Amino acid sequence: MNRINQKLQENKKLLSIYFTAGYPNLDNTATILQNLEKSGVDMIEIGLPFSDPLADGPTIQASSTQALKNGMTTEVLFNQLKDIRKTVSIPLIIMGYFNPMLQYGVEAFCKKCQEVGIDGLIIPDLPVDVYNDDYKAIFEKYGLINVFLITPQTSVERIHFIDAISSGFIYMVSSASVTGSSSGFGEEQTNYFQRIAKMKLNNPQIIGFGISNNETFTQATTHAKGAIIGSAFIKHLTNKGVANMDAFVSNILK
Repeated sequence: MNRINQKLQENKKLLSIYFTAGYPNLDNTATILQNLEKSGVDMIEIGLPFSDPLADGPTIQASSTQALKNGMTTEVLFNQLKDIRKTVSIPLIIMGYFNPMLQYGVEAFCKKCQEVGIDGLIIPDLPVDVYNDDYKAIFEKYGLINVFLITPQTSVERIHFIDAISSGFIYMVSSASVTGSSSGFGEEQTNYFQRIAKMKLNNPQIIGFGISNNETFTQATTHAKGAIIGSAFIKHLTNKGVANMDAFVSNILK
């Protein structure tokens, strides 16, 4: 069974952390992954930096820009991950835009993911229909779960379609804004969380965007299986480096 599905079966609320590969320094990737697992994180999203990140807020954009300057590429990332399964056992997901994957070759990319132990992909700009028609068979051949995003504006019909072709979890964007732009959840977002929960979808939901502390983590996981933190963790890396992740994670889960 895919590690993502194994983790989703656990009787607990899940914390997933996003960071940009190659930030703050090019060779930090393995250390961050190892330290996050030791700190009690359930799942990790490894951001593959891209020069035109449409959905990313200023914090993650800045980290992507720096990572690219540091020399991060798809090939470098795969080299950094080649032995990661000797030390890290939790689910690992690569989050990135489709263009670098197309340049690498979609099947070659998926094959490499399988070789290094990646469990899934999140590709915000890959349309659901295109994935289903052209790439689903390739992803499944290499045991990869593709995670789709929904927003408050996603139609009921589209949500059911995404649910039907998904085999892991649905990434529930808390708002229509970019990452890192919210300081808490208001009534509108809470209503959205409740509305999706009442749909009783086959795949559990994990909420991302706007989660930065224990309060927002608790609000999100009241209605979903887990929550994803990105910008707040990038800020931690910016301010504290790769040390002291225990304090960051324990502050979220306290």
